[in-house]
Amino acid sequence: MLESLQYIYTPQIVNGLSIGVAVILMALGLTIIFGLLDVINMSHGEFYAAGAFISVSLMAMGISFWLCLFIVPILLIPIGFAMERLLIQKVFHYKDRHILTLLLTFGLAMVLEDGYKIIWGANPIKPSAPISGASELLGVMFPNYRLFLMGFGAVLIFAVWMLIYKTQLGAIVRAAAYDKDMSSSLGIPVMRVYALTFAFGVALAGLAGVLLAPIYSVFPTMGRDFILLAFSVVIVGGLGSIKGAVIAGLLLTQLQSLSSLYISPVWSDPLVFTVMVLVLMFKPSGLYGGMKNA
Repeated sequence: MLESLQYIYTPQIVNGLSIGVAVILMALGLTIIFGLLDVINMSHGEFYAAGAFISVSLMAMGISFWLCLFIVPILLIPIGFAMERLLIQKVFHYKDRHILTLLLTFGLAMVLEDGYKIIWGANPIKPSAPISGASELLGVMFPNYRLFLMGFGAVLIFAVWMLIYKTQLGAIVRAAAYDKDMSSSLGIPVMRVYALTFAFGVALAGLAGVLLAPIYSVFPTMGRDFILLAFSVVIVGGLGSIKGAVIAGLLLTQLQSLSSLYISPVWSDPLVFTVMVLVLMFKPSGLYGGMKNA
């Protein structure tokens, strides 16, 4: 029993955790954008792919992976800001803006995906891990890069939570989400806050792309493959809830990882979507309330 726990279950749990923190980073951007703007950003996965492609190109130019962790999110911030100001805000005041923004971002996602094929080609690119070797944990050897990913991702998730709930800047963002008119009357530049928050969510998606590029191959449809899991995390956790995204991200990635011991991996995604459907049936608001309720 102890040997099974050590050599079979522990590696699966650690692998699930390393993927889970990256999925949570991506889902955080998605849930922050929805919590503030009520916008379901269907192009979020393509910004995750953009982070991976830009980091691969920068590393080919001789820039280290560690610098890419800072440079790529910074490069994506003005892109996300411009996208929100030039596209999202054009339809933001319409009564059916949920449908309009969903269709708008879905169209943008297809444009970006085809753009990646033109610029970088359709063939997968596999960057090498910046940290080589393996270390022993609980008597089992794990790749050092996955251990780094867990620690670094946990620090980032905590930093985002602190920024949103424990700083004046976060209070302004939550106030703008809760009551746009009242915040505007108090002198808060609400539309600029919306654009900057959207850009912050895009930067988080790009950062997740940089972190996962050494584990998965980088290819044009990688965003489409990952966005379904990120949406499942956001829906199960509760739309707009950071705490919910963290807990749901850990639960669903562990479910995927541990279930692969007993069933074929092709059934892992249907299993996750089944959980999502059950949550929608019995608790449509998800496990936790949204940002506006914090």
